[in-house]
Amino acid sequence: MKEGLVPATAARMVQRHRLSTRLWHWANVLLLYTLFTSGLGIFNAHPRLYWGQYGANFDHAWLELDRFPGWITLPALYNLAISRHWHLTAAPILIVSLLAYMLWSLGNGHIGKDLLFRRGELAPAHLWRDVKDHVRLRFPRGEAALHYNVLQKASYMAVIFLLLPLVILTGLTMSPGMNAAWPWLIDLFGGRQSARSLHFLAAFALMAFFLVHILMVLLAGPLNEIRSMLTGKYRLPEEGR
Repeated sequence: MKEGLVPATAARMVQRHRLSTRLWHWANVLLLYTLFTSGLGIFNAHPRLYWGQYGANFDHAWLELDRFPGWITLPALYNLAISRHWHLTAAPILIVSLLAYMLWSLGNGHIGKDLLFRRGELAPAHLWRDVKDHVRLRFPRGEAALHYNVLQKASYMAVIFLLLPLVILTGLTMSPGMNAAWPWLIDLFGGRQSARSLHFLAAFALMAFFLVHILMVLLAGPLNEIRSMLTGKYRLPEEGR
């Protein structure tokens, strides 16, 4: 994310990321790794997905997989109790951190200034130009590197305001305690098994975003990109190079 930038110095260094963004970023790396790998361990207890309220061995599953290998699960062996322990430990932290980041970003103007679409950005010609630039790996340079392009805005907004809330809400829906606390959640998602399917799909959508994000960091220059997320300092790519 590129909020909070100041004019470049003679060395073309800018302050690219606020401390709150850097802390939230690295917290998410740890939390999403823990949640994803422990979630796969939980999924291995019954690697079938259903739509509706009920689903068991003799019901029709829309997706049936083999168990995920140990190297990608937490722990690295099948242990439902330990996987659930890690999952339920990390989940409340993710909820609190997301709410805090949303409120902080609304308060400091980051969302309105950096993430909302501007006039003309959703025009077909503008969208097509951004798509072509991404496909051709044409990264912005100079002052253009100080701002999100429309695809970045769309992906970050989708993660913050769609995928992460969806993972959280569907995860809550799977808890039997929601029958008494928030029964409307079960109706909202069309049943506990539907919530489990949506939880699975949203989790893999977040993983796809993560993999694309890592690829873009590597292609754009990993040292500069990682330094900006550790210290906030970013060297602007020079124009015409």
